[in-house]
Order: sequence, then structure tokens, then C-alpha cells
Amino acid sequence: MLYLTKNKAEALKRLSDENGIIGALAIDQRGSLKKMIAAGGSHAVGDEGIIRFKELVSEELTPYATSILLDPEYGLPAAKVRHPEAGLLVAYEKTGYDANAAGRLPDLLEEWSVRRLKEAGADAVKFLLYYDVDEDEKINEFKHVYMERVGSECAAEDIPFFLEIVTYDANNDDVKGLDYAKVKPHKVIEAMREFSKPQYKVDVLKVEVPVNMKFVDGCGDGESACSKEKAAAYFKEQSDATHLPFIFLSAGVSAQLFQETLRFAKESGSTFNGVLCGRATWKDGVAPFAHNGEQAARTWLQGTGTQNIQELNQVLKQTASPWFDKVMHGDGSSASLV
Repeated sequence: MLYLTKNKAEALKRLSDENGIIGALAIDQRGSLKKMIAAGGSHAVGDEGIIRFKELVSEELTPYATSILLDPEYGLPAAKVRHPEAGLLVAYEKTGYDANAAGRLPDLLEEWSVRRLKEAGADAVKFLLYYDVDEDEKINEFKHVYMERVGSECAAEDIPFFLEIVTYDANNDDVKGLDYAKVKPHKVIEAMREFSKPQYKVDVLKVEVPVNMKFVDGCGDGESACSKEKAAAYFKEQSDATHLPFIFLSAGVSAQLFQETLRFAKESGSTFNGVLCGRATWKDGVAPFAHNGEQAARTWLQGTGTQNIQELNQVLKQTASPWFDKVMHGDGSSASLV
């Protein structure tokens, strides 16, 4: 069980609903969002366009989210226009990684510290780590030390540390293919097990589901990596691999597939505590924004975007477990009693 300070527990409550379920909206994308907007339109929108799209998403969708994840580079204006009851997570990592260097090494935003993110209004700090449990020991040790530093910094500022883990295979760049689908359960589960260790001071894990549902028997149209029964066992093993609250990321899949996956996770015995859902909610609103401007994007967000997040909220009510159940205060009292 995770022991939280009073300040951290109160911050987590601001990020979740009254039942301890996190239904957060993620739009901390930077480089990838630039590419999405550029691909969707006939002219470049520049940094101002990225800032404005984030503001639109925040304005229109945070009334239906428990919180929003933003970046400090383009996202702080969006933080100011979010719904007053929506909590705020802020990213601390640089976007992407150096593709010319081995290991997809982590890097912090040089102009920011946890203290400054907190002063900017963050209720929690999020860090994205690319991790392959089977990679060279020196590379992984570098990442272990790095996360210890971030965790200690969050602990010093008494603010929750959300660690987002995105797994990969150093010997296979195709993370969407069948070969990776076969090793993904091992990669995801062992990464969760590693970063649940106390030295990292992680409060909430943001993680992938342990299987690629498109390669589960009966779920996809093509080849299979595992049976439904085996997939269910992986979801249960993932849940049992950590004592920490954990939430699922959508990884860019469709809204419908993400919702179906959450139902499957629940049926499999997973005690996940919510989601931090990004592209599955808002990605199809990028093209209207890029092609036809702000009003077209707002109309899409008020229609399909709102429908996506409301449908997801209904699924969460049926499937997610309260993080209260996994947390105690240092004095031994339950978080749900504060």
C-alpha cells in the first residue's frame, strides 16, 4: 500500500472524482501535435496555433474531465481556461528523444523545476520515460538514477509524482507489429514492477495496457499473439505487479477500442484507477482546426469530442477502481476519510 502525505492526498483528490477515479484528459503533446496539425492543413499554424488548439480542448472538454495534463511550453494558457473543478498535471520532460543516441534517454525541461511547476499551478508532476527492461544495463541504470532524482524532487516539494512508462524493444522499432505484441506483456509488466520500488517515490503509474488488443484472438482481423484467456491473465498479472495506483494511457487508439479495452481489463480482474486519455478523445478534431480554423474545431469538440469523453466516463464508472483503496496516510488513516 502507498503512504501519502496529506498534501499529496489532497492533490490527488483534486485530480480525481469524488469516488477516487481519475478521468484525466491529456494534451501535453508538442512535437507530435505540430506534425498532426501540419498534416491536417494546407498552411503552417506556428506555435500560436498549437497553443490555441490546446486552449480549445481545455475550454470545451475539461467540464467533463477530472483533470488535464498539459506541458509548460505551450500548455499554460490552456491551464488558465480549464474548468475550475478540473485539476492540473504538468509534464516535466522534454518532448521526444534523441533518435541518434542509443537508449531513448530521458531529459528534463531545462527552464523548469518541480518547484516552478508547482508555482505555476500544478497539482502533480508527470514524467514520461521510455523503457525497455531488457536493454543494456548501463542505459537502464541511467534511467533508474534519473527517476530517483525526479521522485526525490517531487517528494521535497510534497507534490504527487506521476510516472508515465512507454515501453519499446531496442532490437525492434515496430512497436505496432506482431513480433512486439508477443513480447509486450513482459515489457510492460516488468517495467511496472521496477518502478513500483520505493526508491523512485512514484505516486501514480501511467501505463500501457499489457497487450496489443488487435493481436488477441477474436479481437483483430489478422494474426494472433495470444488467446483471450492469456490476455486476461496478463491484465491480472499487470495489476498484481504493483501496489501503486495506476492509470491507463490511450496510446492513440480509437475511442471505441480504448473503451472496449477498459471493459476487458475490468473483466480480467485489473484494479486500474482511471485513465489519462489523449488522442483517443481529441485527435479527430485536429483536421477541422487545421483545415477550417478555430470555430470548426470548437464545433467538433462540442459534438464528437464531448461525446467521446462522456462515453469514456460512463465506461470508467463501470470499470475503474478507487485509488483510495491503495493509499494510506503516514498516520495510518485511509485516504478516503480525509
